[in-house]
Amino acid sequence: MSESKKIPFFVAFSAYIPNIPQLCARLAECYVLHITPEGQSGSIQVTIEADPPLSPAECQTIENELSVIYGGAVHIDQPIPTISTDTQVALSGERDPAVLVELLRKEMGKAFAPARGLLAGATGELNGETFTVTLLNGCHELLEAHTQTALKSLQSAIGHPVRLRFTSLTAAKAQKTDKTALLDEAENQRLTAMKAKRAAPPKAQKGKSDTMFGKVSMKHPTPMSELTLDMGMVLVEGDVFSIDHKDLRNRTDKVIRFDLTDYISSIRVTQFMGESEYKPILKNLKLGQHLLVQGRLTMDRFENDMVLQPTGIAYGEKTVRRDVAEGEKRVELHLHTRMSAMDALTDTGTVVKRALSWGHRAIAITDHGVAHSFPDADHAAAKERIKILYGVEAYFRNDVDSTVAVHGKADIPINGEYVVFDIETTGFDPRREAIIEIGAVLVKDGMIQPERFSTFADPQRPLSPKIVSLTGITDDMLEGAPSQKTAVQAFLDFAGDRPLVAHNADFDISFIRQAALRMEIPFEPTTVDTLSLARRLYPTLHNHKLDTVAGHLRLGGFNHHRADDDAAIAAGILLDELRLLRIQGAQLLSDADKLLAGAKVGGAGRRSPYHLIILAKNQTGLRNLYKLISLSHLEHYSRVPVMPKSLIDENREGLIIGSACEAGELFRAIVDNKPQEELERLAKWYDYLEIQPISNNAFMTRPGRDGRQIAQGDEDLRDFNRKVVELGELLHKPVCATGDVHFLDPHEEIYRHILLDSKGFEDADAPNPLYLRTTDEMLAEFSYLGEEKAREVVVTNTNMIADWCDRMGPLPSGLFPPTIENSAQILSDLVWNKAHELYGEEPPEIVMDRINAELGDILRCHYDVIYMSAQKLVQDSLEHGYLVGSRGSVGSSIVAFLSGITEVNSLPAHYRCPNCKHADFDYGRENGYDCGADMPDAVCPICGAPYEKDGFNIPFETFLGFGGDKVPDIDLNFSGEYQSSAHRYTFELFGSSHVFRAGTIGTVALKTAYGYVKKYLEKRHLAATRAEENRLATGCTGVKRTTGQHPGGMVVIPQDKEIYDFCPVQHPADDENSDIITTHFEYHSMESNLLKLDMLGHDDPSMIRMLQDLTGVDPQKIPLDDPDTMSIFCSSGVLGYKDDKVLGPTGACAIPEFGTSFVRGMLEDTTPKQFNTLVRLSGFSHGTDVWLGNARDLIVNEIATVDSTVGCRDDIMIYLMRQGMDPKVSFKIMEAVRKGKVKKGGFQDGWVEDMKAHDVPQWYIDSLAKIGYLFPKAHAVAYVMMAFRIAWFKVHRPLAFYAAYFTIRAKAFDATVMCQGMDVVKGKMQAIINKDKDASAVEQDMLVTLEVCYEFYLRGFSFEAIDLYRSEAVNFLVDEEKKTLLPPFTSVPGLGESAAQSIIDQRKGRSFISIGELLTVCPKVSKAHIEGLKAAGALAGMPETSQLTLF
Repeated sequence: MSESKKIPFFVAFSAYIPNIPQLCARLAECYVLHITPEGQSGSIQVTIEADPPLSPAECQTIENELSVIYGGAVHIDQPIPTISTDTQVALSGERDPAVLVELLRKEMGKAFAPARGLLAGATGELNGETFTVTLLNGCHELLEAHTQTALKSLQSAIGHPVRLRFTSLTAAKAQKTDKTALLDEAENQRLTAMKAKRAAPPKAQKGKSDTMFGKVSMKHPTPMSELTLDMGMVLVEGDVFSIDHKDLRNRTDKVIRFDLTDYISSIRVTQFMGESEYKPILKNLKLGQHLLVQGRLTMDRFENDMVLQPTGIAYGEKTVRRDVAEGEKRVELHLHTRMSAMDALTDTGTVVKRALSWGHRAIAITDHGVAHSFPDADHAAAKERIKILYGVEAYFRNDVDSTVAVHGKADIPINGEYVVFDIETTGFDPRREAIIEIGAVLVKDGMIQPERFSTFADPQRPLSPKIVSLTGITDDMLEGAPSQKTAVQAFLDFAGDRPLVAHNADFDISFIRQAALRMEIPFEPTTVDTLSLARRLYPTLHNHKLDTVAGHLRLGGFNHHRADDDAAIAAGILLDELRLLRIQGAQLLSDADKLLAGAKVGGAGRRSPYHLIILAKNQTGLRNLYKLISLSHLEHYSRVPVMPKSLIDENREGLIIGSACEAGELFRAIVDNKPQEELERLAKWYDYLEIQPISNNAFMTRPGRDGRQIAQGDEDLRDFNRKVVELGELLHKPVCATGDVHFLDPHEEIYRHILLDSKGFEDADAPNPLYLRTTDEMLAEFSYLGEEKAREVVVTNTNMIADWCDRMGPLPSGLFPPTIENSAQILSDLVWNKAHELYGEEPPEIVMDRINAELGDILRCHYDVIYMSAQKLVQDSLEHGYLVGSRGSVGSSIVAFLSGITEVNSLPAHYRCPNCKHADFDYGRENGYDCGADMPDAVCPICGAPYEKDGFNIPFETFLGFGGDKVPDIDLNFSGEYQSSAHRYTFELFGSSHVFRAGTIGTVALKTAYGYVKKYLEKRHLAATRAEENRLATGCTGVKRTTGQHPGGMVVIPQDKEIYDFCPVQHPADDENSDIITTHFEYHSMESNLLKLDMLGHDDPSMIRMLQDLTGVDPQKIPLDDPDTMSIFCSSGVLGYKDDKVLGPTGACAIPEFGTSFVRGMLEDTTPKQFNTLVRLSGFSHGTDVWLGNARDLIVNEIATVDSTVGCRDDIMIYLMRQGMDPKVSFKIMEAVRKGKVKKGGFQDGWVEDMKAHDVPQWYIDSLAKIGYLFPKAHAVAYVMMAFRIAWFKVHRPLAFYAAYFTIRAKAFDATVMCQGMDVVKGKMQAIINKDKDASAVEQDMLVTLEVCYEFYLRGFSFEAIDLYRSEAVNFLVDEEKKTLLPPFTSVPGLGESAAQSIIDQRKGRSFISIGELLTVCPKVSKAHIEGLKAAGALAGMPETSQLTLF
């Protein structure tokens, strides 16, 4: 198209109508000069002539919208303006983009100071006659207004005329209202945000080779969103966000696999590699790394997904957002973490570290209604280099003075004259809409007077169909009506100086006030709102609309939404309200609000709480904050935890109150155009006022569900903020600019869209860039306030608020245990008495030294109360006949053993004489035993009595660290039957007001997040790679969904403190009907400050108790070296069968810890013959990355033995110390390995060299580097002791064993199947196995029980049929003579314990004649139960009815 043939823009693009009216008007005057195809890509370049030229923002909007319409990329170009001769002198020909960007930064900064910060880190690209600058942090619109001088300098440097163009990650987009457009807009913002990452050439990381693997020869990365299988070899660039290498069984090769993202899309990088190739990748690949990966795209046939097979991996330089503002930086006062339920994604630790790295002095944590993140924030505060401001964005309900009914002069008699009026309008906004009718009546002497006022008003516009339908007023009715000015003036003349009354007076008065403002006449009336009075005088009504209140008062029918009738009805309501006020003693109009202050508010006044920021100024404030959070959850919960204003006022000491976001009471009042007097009244209550970037409130510019648009454009949003600033200046309140942060970086916004979509929000995809902004970004956002005011609200005032707050932690420092009188002396006595009982009056030095070392640390650190608390609970359980198993590392403490808390003796393996108390610790040490039970039997050389064999060789430091620097964590397994009694005893011991259930926080798990992502993509018909799905799902994990309670955790508060001194409390899952109160903080975060008791219910103690009751055998006297019992972990021969095809070679089926197929596979690989080996196997099974791909390979390949590999965390410390290494270094290595720190970040400098210097083999070092988590040895020992005792019964008292197993541990026992013989059991097993992954959870549980039934039959035992008169409700009964078990009634599917008990109760002293009689006398037994009892053989021969027949 030649210039002579230029055509109007909308002739060339007739299908395009811009969404922005101003842009539509601009394009109507533009011409298209050229439309040129660009290569084979389908994109086009459009050259447009515009005078003045289109701005870069306008060009970008046109490009985006045309691309959507025409299905291909569109690029807008404009003719280059001619540069005058004087601007082309000294042309230097500069081409380096970095130099040119720095020139821009310098020149633009002279005239516009924020430009220096906004251009920091920007990149440039010179392409022909266009120089494009990509901003990392947005706000390019602000720079475009200050380019005049800088452009001349830029063109002089380049040597020819250029067009300067900015792009940014927050480039302005046209406002679109439909859901698809919102998604496009958000995605375009995200795409723009990521362009900066590609603009800078990749750089190698300093100090290391630039290549991790292979060779990277390609220069230009391909965006991941553009990857297709037919591309072949490609180069991609991005961050590593997932690493998931796979070991190949019986091969030295590995599958190297990791996911890479550019935050627009993602790709999985995967390849089979030999050892020489994968070793450098295993060593150097880390999460978060920025890499360039070259390789071939292919289809993974296993996952049916496109993947990248790498030929080269190189290090890249990651672009990191920084706050480069000069001088003092801002402080963020409004920030949400993942603990704002299903709303925010900010990781607490990461954001605190980001603020610290940016040079911010402080940062606030203000989640919605909760304080869950406080401990994490404190932990991340990096040794007090940054101050944490502890706060909350409360759900706030003003129950004090939310709506003042009377405004203006109010010291007038309540029985005076009133003008009650109503208006009808064209819409809701008095600034843009018009009055169409005014009606008013006069109230005098307690009566409605005949004098009335009524008029139409010309709105100067046609009425919308909605208004016509609502009011019945038509355009014809308004023809010839008085003007707005005339109508309002006539009304004001009628009213005179009498008080004006209306129902929802703010609305009606706002239109009259706006009209008076236009008329430039004073308008300061006394006003009365009958709606506000009604909410407090008639609180039981479900709402207080005019017709609802009229109906309640029986005022008769009326023509609603016509001003005359509405005014008359409002007058009737006023008269009744005045009557009620006079009854309460009101004499003056001003008495109304005083008398009703604090009254219960009904209807809409009870709903929709506002938002409010509360910060703790000091420790008093923090305590009051915890109290407010607690009471909002316990006493004022209404879908959300609500804080009434009256409650805040009562506990305001030490608190700082901020006005919050657009959902705050003050901001809502501004948006609703409340009068200045009301705004000032509301603002006075706050300590500081808050404003936010206009993009945060952009939703106000979009039509809502009702079609209303709160703001007409960005300028309205700025005006709202300007009003807040004005109020701050008037009332001398600091105004602070905050970001309302919900995620850390712009690319994370998509995660929030997914979360909001999962909650059903229709506008989930609406752009809302609530990321953490830099100082310069915020200064630019508020530049419309002027440079000085912008700095005041962004920097000065936010730092001032931070200075108001003390530096403090969320919990008081130190341990605060409860008081047990004389606990230190009692503990010491218990320990030494037991020591003397076991080891004599003069125990061996090793015993004395260990006791003294432990007791010294325990008493010095005041841990004696913790020990004695656990000791009392254990002893109470033992007195009731239930053993208690210990968990965790408590068994590492000899004091815990000697005081009776645990059965695990942590001393080295040794002999001790029960008669003369002689002890021998030398034999175990000299012969390398780690477990006394494994030593050979021996007799005491002193008295000849058989030795007891004891000791498990567990270092105390794994429990309390060196010098007692770890607070003891005593975890106990009580019988499930006794757990509730243990909890009750805790309340008795410490007082019910000082014991709380430990709270938990349920977050979005990865599997759940995948469901959200799948649904989100499917609803939008979007496709994504598995890697991208993984990224999106990972981004959504960790967000709070709900709260709960730990199954056994209890937290005890000292008697001289309240829970508010430590944390808030709540009901689990915010269940208002629950009587359980839990801690608000997750209990692990408080374990260094408060006594935490972990008392789980467990099957093993219950099973041991039942076995003892059935057999009379004391389980504590069962020898841990019984050879027959030990043999079943290798062979089933002692059980009467061998190498069964179903059960395998071992006899470990149904043995706790060892009964699963996974652990039985370990037994086959290791054939354990010693107790210590069983302990290691327990560690293998409970650890992460300890057995498969690690210890198993070493054992199977005969590189190491079971006993030389690492099974438990303590094994590391013991082994390294035996090699001669320093105990503290050994401890540190153990701690780093067991927490997975070595696997994630490698060994600390010098550790590997130290280990090698002490002859630690390389295979051992490599094994440590693979471990993700290690089990405590003391925990393993306690579990194996219980398991071994149960196994003893399986060998020696089998019927009792199976009776106890089926009663307590068996899941999904079904007598109608399992009691029908071996063939039926085998058939059912095979049927479930054939279902494979389609088997239900119940069927999988049943399969485990069927396997035990199979063994039961295999050993020659059988079940009797359920007997209506002998069977018990729950327990299986043993018949040793018949070698049978009698099943209980509950073994019938669906027949519960209450129904079973009713049969037992009713069978006493009777025989059931018929099934009908059984149903009659046992109402809890249903017909379905009867069918189950029939199938189980319990009702054989019993007639259906008791009736006799003659035939």
